[in-house]
Amino acid sequence: MYRSLLECIIDLEKNNQLIRIKEKIDPYLEMSLVHQILFKQNGPAIFYENIKNTKFPAVSNLFGTYERAKFIFRHSFEKVKKLIEIRANPDIFKKNFLYYWNIPFIVFNTLPKKIPYSKLNVCRNEIQIKDLPQIINWKKDGGPFITLPIVLSYDVENPHILKTNLGMYRIQLSGNRYKINQEIGLHYQIHRGIGIHHKKALENQKPFKVSIFVGGPPAHILAAVMPLPEGLPEIAFSGALANRRFRYSFWNGYYISSDADFCILGEVQNYLLPEGPFGDHLGYYSLKHHFPVLKIEKVFCRDKAIWPFTVVGRPPQEDTIFGKLIHELTQDMIPVSLPGVKKVHAVDEAGVHPLLLAIGSERYIPYLPIQKQQPMEILTQANAILGFNQLSLAKYLFIVAEEPEVPDINNIENFILYLLERIDFERDLHFITNTTIDTLDYTGTKLNIGSKVIFAATYPKKRNLSNKIKIDLKRGNVNAYEFVSKGILAVEIGPYTKNDKKLEYFIKFIENNYQHFKHLGMIIICDNAKYCAKSFRNFLWITFTRSNPSTDIYGPFSFYNNKHWGCKNPIIIDARIKPHHAPPLEIDKKTLSNIKRFFKKGSSLEKYEFFNPDEE
Repeated sequence: MYRSLLECIIDLEKNNQLIRIKEKIDPYLEMSLVHQILFKQNGPAIFYENIKNTKFPAVSNLFGTYERAKFIFRHSFEKVKKLIEIRANPDIFKKNFLYYWNIPFIVFNTLPKKIPYSKLNVCRNEIQIKDLPQIINWKKDGGPFITLPIVLSYDVENPHILKTNLGMYRIQLSGNRYKINQEIGLHYQIHRGIGIHHKKALENQKPFKVSIFVGGPPAHILAAVMPLPEGLPEIAFSGALANRRFRYSFWNGYYISSDADFCILGEVQNYLLPEGPFGDHLGYYSLKHHFPVLKIEKVFCRDKAIWPFTVVGRPPQEDTIFGKLIHELTQDMIPVSLPGVKKVHAVDEAGVHPLLLAIGSERYIPYLPIQKQQPMEILTQANAILGFNQLSLAKYLFIVAEEPEVPDINNIENFILYLLERIDFERDLHFITNTTIDTLDYTGTKLNIGSKVIFAATYPKKRNLSNKIKIDLKRGNVNAYEFVSKGILAVEIGPYTKNDKKLEYFIKFIENNYQHFKHLGMIIICDNAKYCAKSFRNFLWITFTRSNPSTDIYGPFSFYNNKHWGCKNPIIIDARIKPHHAPPLEIDKKTLSNIKRFFKKGSSLEKYEFFNPDEE
């Protein structure tokens, strides 16, 4: 049980899971790059003692390995799993009382504890925004950001502590047109809980007061990113996971977490200002857009305050571990919340939201011979998935019917190949157009607007995939090609152009020589076939972060029938970079050279390997 971030750091250091960097380090790019290098080699948590232009130390890579994350929550993780199991199926508590005997004690910790304002640890010192570590992770970032903020908002009509929302939203501390120490940027996506609270405040013409906590027990950080079931507030979850009730006070219209290291209090204004750019979890920059502004009222910090941060970029990153923890905790809720759905897997390598895998159940037509069965019930389940919580952000949903031959959903390559062997592209593609998509995804027609597609497959197997091609692809104006895997081909036909005649010619070439392409399931049009095929991870990232289903999916012998679009295999996805896409993140070579000093003999990181984390 950690009462503070400092206690967690002491515990990690005692167990050889934390390293200190004693040399002075620049928060502009250097801290980010050191973090990425150590994360890529499953390194320890990193404590930065001496940061340029701030008196506060910082820590990153706290959750950098799954094993360390489980170590941090070793006294509470399994207990919280039990609590969520009971939430999913209340009857199991009665049937197996001895196994769940400690549930009442866990429930007690879900109750927040109000304490007097005078006893708040976080309010010991009043500071300004400029005093905080001004960490910039990527060269084109619009300024320093808080990357692990815990943002608390509440409904002005019902401000009870157990009705509050904890979320992790992007906070820009300075840059652009923000007045230093007076304004900061608050970037939240349209589907988030804070948006509902903001709307209520506007409707009631009341001030919208928001509290931002940084640091505190690690359980508070994880609670802010948890997609919790209805009726289980993040505040309650944070207490259960911390093995300690959430301690707070209510002051001047603000909730304040006593155990946070830093607390920023402010009121959302009735105007917007440009926020960004920012290197995001898809591996690109989310660009500059107008978002809400928080006018600062107070900034506090506790004694010996420590600033936690992470690096957001092309996965895998530290937030990948968050995803694994969340999946392990919530997997029992899926069949309860989505009847018929057995498993789901948001693919981290594809940026999480762009690609979602699912296994459903097909029970509608048991009397039909297997050869005539087609997706029916799993389409109902697919629509339920796309309307559920954060799963609704999925852009590509690959769903198959449960049967003994279905591969492990965590074996992404085998799962996709299984689907490609069984899908009928003339029948089993289902598009949703002109709909909301992830705000950070720039493949759509405009900000927040794009499309989704369901790839649904059931038995029987319809084709055998192969990684051989017996025709000269240069005749189809292909400059280069590589097989990604069995039945998946990456090709280059030149850079993207509007009304691309090269793509039309290539599709016609496939149709005219179809016997040579029947054994393929998918063709990826990309800018660099060799890089795309170098690893399945590269294929996933390029294909699903650089395409919008309604505009970038093609196929041979395509047709419309009663507004349904279909084609024959192989499906063709145009994953070339297009003019409206955001630029990909790149390591700054000068900074990479500069931080070699930390890895030299006699320096803090001498026992760790130095390399460019951009390289595969």
